[in-house]
Amino acid sequence: MLRTSKTKSLFPIVFGLLFLVCSNLAVAQTGVPTARLLASNEPIRPRTASFNLISPAATAPTLEQASQIERHAFDETNRARLKNGLTPFVWDADLCRMARAHSEDMGRNNFFSHVTSDGQRLKDRALAFGILHFTLLGENIAYNLGYDDPGTFAVERWMLSPKHRANILDQHFNAMAVGTFVAPDGSVYLTQTFIQR
Repeated sequence: MLRTSKTKSLFPIVFGLLFLVCSNLAVAQTGVPTARLLASNEPIRPRTASFNLISPAATAPTLEQASQIERHAFDETNRARLKNGLTPFVWDADLCRMARAHSEDMGRNNFFSHVTSDGQRLKDRALAFGILHFTLLGENIAYNLGYDDPGTFAVERWMLSPKHRANILDQHFNAMAVGTFVAPDGSVYLTQTFIQR
């Protein structure tokens, strides 16, 4: 393509303005909280990486051993159930262990899906973690960054989403746990798993 001398002289100016605008947009977005919920079971393809994730033999944390984020999400979920005339969930330590492993897998392998980095679905994960006797399983996942109370925020967002809300308010589920992973950049991955035994 031929350029006139007028076009050649405008190119550095236009490029410089474009760079300045893009730089300002990047600065404006720094520090802004972000959040994401998965509304379908369509997996987002993970990057492959090798990490030592929580093993199925890891200790199952009681409610007293739950992190502050996990406890806030659990308590906020039970508030939502009580507000809707439902029985609160009982904490399930085995579900917490499994949920923590899934959150860690998502955080370390940079993906966001109900399917693990090695292709396991919820039922497969339950069996791998020794959760053998159940009639119903369900799961909500969330990701957020920059919120003061990531657990409460995730539940507030889940309650605004019909599919996530349906899991929280399902009268068939009687136990639940939340497992979280906080990445080095402060990103919080949350997995909320429900069960009917």
